[in-house]
Amino acid sequence: MKTIDIHAHLVPRSLWQAVEARREWHGFRHEPGDGIGSMLGGGKRTSFSSPKVRFTPEERLKDMDAQGVDVQVVSIHTPFFGYHLDPAQGRALARDVNDEIGAMTRQWPQRFAGLATLPVQDVKAAIDELERAVAVLGLKGAELDTAVNGENWDEPKFRPLFKAAEAMGAVLFFHPQPQHNFMMQRTTRYGLFNSLGVILDDAIVVAMLILGGVLDACPNLKVCIAHGGGPACYAMGRLDRGWQGTPEANRSIPKPPSSYQRRLYYDTVVGSEKALRFLLDEVGSDRVVLGSDWPFVPWHPSPVTWVQGLKSLSADEKEKILWKNLESLLGLA
Repeated sequence: MKTIDIHAHLVPRSLWQAVEARREWHGFRHEPGDGIGSMLGGGKRTSFSSPKVRFTPEERLKDMDAQGVDVQVVSIHTPFFGYHLDPAQGRALARDVNDEIGAMTRQWPQRFAGLATLPVQDVKAAIDELERAVAVLGLKGAELDTAVNGENWDEPKFRPLFKAAEAMGAVLFFHPQPQHNFMMQRTTRYGLFNSLGVILDDAIVVAMLILGGVLDACPNLKVCIAHGGGPACYAMGRLDRGWQGTPEANRSIPKPPSSYQRRLYYDTVVGSEKALRFLLDEVGSDRVVLGSDWPFVPWHPSPVTWVQGLKSLSADEKEKILWKNLESLLGLA
């Protein structure tokens, strides 16, 4: 059985080359410390929890083999989106990263597919880079943060980007910041910014795409949400009640929010079998895809083995999750 992982991060080799040369990488600079140190940029610090962030592609392939993953869909580690940069700097960062991912997919086309990063602080530049990434580099779409410099994706200025992605058949994979999200405003204790803050951001972007009318405006848009969409599907009853309690003339969408949840895809990084079973029952087995959050989540022994060993999933569900859904979504057949 083939296995395809949509949620596999990259800290670019160009970043580590800049670190070794003791120079900045698109406004980010390295600070030595525990392990492999941390990166500072945009007033924020990013520390690394896994030494695998320094793996070469060849080392990455060996790790994939050990985990039983045939194909990784590679996307940048989200703290390095660079949305805080000025548009020219953001465009330079995106081109640098996307060229590197594109080179990986060309050298190992049977093992890697790619998602671009985009300078979404400038929507026109983001559209131009998405077109280059898909048409020239052969990438399958883009990874996006769940917000852009404090703005949500329902803002009208982002609609042309969604329209362009829809026209290209590009997949948009939404993934929030693991170390810097709104949970930090409440507490920095207990690691809640990652365990809880991340999935709350996932749920918010689901709500924004639905209630903001993005899915109505772009009926063929291909979207996947990291971490199973967080608690979004669990909260659909409450979202529906809010919609039903809104006068019809003031509703932003014509149908209840829950009627849109099967329009999205969701990965399997949910933390437990019960959560995955609930997600499958809510959205259907054709909307759930394998994710690992490589290399930041320790799997025992692998995300593939975990899915294969789940007793509440049928053989057909496992096959769809492990490869069939992503092969179809990404056009990898």
